[in-house]
Amino acid sequence: MPRQGSMTDLFIEGFTSALFGKKETARLPVRTSSNQAEAVYLPTAAPGLGDSGVIIGREVYSGKGYVYDPFQLYGQQLPAPHWLVLGESGNGKSSLEKTYVLRQLRFKDRQVVVLDAQGEDGVGEWNRIAEAVGVTPIRLDPHQRGGIGIRLNPLDPAITQTGQLALLRTIVEVALGHTLDERSGYALKAAQSTVRTDALQEGRQPILHDVVEALRDPKLLAAEDMNVSLDEVRDWGLDVALVLDRLVDGDLAGMFDGPTTDGIDLDSPLIVFDLSTIDRNSIAMPILMAIVGVWLEHTWIRPDRRKRILLVEEAWHIINSPSVAQLFQRLLKFGRRLGLSFVAVVHHLSDVVDGAASKEAAAILKMASTRTIYMQKSDEAKATGRVLGLPRWAVEIIPTLTPGIAVWDVNGDVQVVKHIVTEIERPLVYTDRAMTETSAERRAASYPQPVDNLAPDQPWPDDAILMGPGSAAQIVRVPEPMDAAPVDAVPSGPRRTGAGEGYETDDSDIAAVAAAIFGPRANLPSHRG
Repeated sequence: MPRQGSMTDLFIEGFTSALFGKKETARLPVRTSSNQAEAVYLPTAAPGLGDSGVIIGREVYSGKGYVYDPFQLYGQQLPAPHWLVLGESGNGKSSLEKTYVLRQLRFKDRQVVVLDAQGEDGVGEWNRIAEAVGVTPIRLDPHQRGGIGIRLNPLDPAITQTGQLALLRTIVEVALGHTLDERSGYALKAAQSTVRTDALQEGRQPILHDVVEALRDPKLLAAEDMNVSLDEVRDWGLDVALVLDRLVDGDLAGMFDGPTTDGIDLDSPLIVFDLSTIDRNSIAMPILMAIVGVWLEHTWIRPDRRKRILLVEEAWHIINSPSVAQLFQRLLKFGRRLGLSFVAVVHHLSDVVDGAASKEAAAILKMASTRTIYMQKSDEAKATGRVLGLPRWAVEIIPTLTPGIAVWDVNGDVQVVKHIVTEIERPLVYTDRAMTETSAERRAASYPQPVDNLAPDQPWPDDAILMGPGSAAQIVRVPEPMDAAPVDAVPSGPRRTGAGEGYETDDSDIAAVAAAIFGPRANLPSHRG
């Protein structure tokens, strides 16, 4: 007679079959290891940006190579080719910018202009890059140290009359710290018109000195047009004349107070404007960037189907000034149609969104469809996440990122990317030579050293061995092992918060790809450039 439990099982089985038309099967538990289970639950990763363009490094979570090029992605995945790079000093922004430019220059249809506001050893930070490419930086120095004076004329005939007037207004407004009133604006417009007419008649370039003189001694026609006296027009333009006089005879003289220097090669693949001699905290820097930006807009950007990159160090000088930001906002809209990608490098987003030009800054940030964020402190990361609309997991890991690793947001495609520097690029991109040379000395000290002047019957030193094949073998000393370098940490695996785990420093797969394109073995950034 069957037991009660068996009868119950049979009843349940019959009921299930009648209800569902199939027989319930019993599944035995399976015991397995985590390694075997990986074959059942295969890992998945979001699709990348494609394989056409510049190799940046490796995606941290998937291990795939990360390739980025705004010109390849524009129109399909990117609504705008402009790029914002953020992060604390010493986390790899500079290394990324330089390797990106070097790799872009491998393409024949690329041109790059860099506004270099950083200095090292008395020259700009990009000086070594320029030397490697075979170009001479355009050094803008109000004191003309070294006897080399480069001038850019704000009234260059290549710039339209409207562009000249807008640039003059920007210079004055940056220096004064407020917008020009109607009377001062009229005096400047009348002076610029007078200077342009006189220069055309005389067959020469108008220069700033002419504008200053026209403001001090206005024409009668300027007064008659407004039905006022000459003295009134002169009074309207007095503050404007005093500001422009700084660029002619004051502390900023020597850079913009004459015709544009001949011989500036606008067809060079790389053009570096060295602004490193200028005090980065003075009003001179935004004025310089405004003049260079407008001059480039009218002389460098052309409808010739070339792809151009304008990279600006210390870009907060542009974004934080309402007048300068408006000039560059127009430049970005105009340049996008002609193949221009603008790269803005800043330390903190709060430097620009909380400033006087918050409205203009928001407009420029909106045009930057690519954002790269290196390590920031927790509060700054939260503010950055709110402004840029980053996902919560990305905001949480930004404070834990280590040098060379950043969060990339390419029009909503968010990845954590580890930047790779090749051996060929390493001596060119690191900005702190003292640290680079120290690393080189440590590396050289780790190599076996030959033992010289050792007599045939003299015993070998205790730390010596025979190294090399056959007759080429020689006696060398084996150095003491060096202290192990700390292992960098990044968030790893599906866990997106909390402390990071160590990662491997030998990216053999992606290094092989980079080496095939750029030269010998590639390595991760080890210096905080």
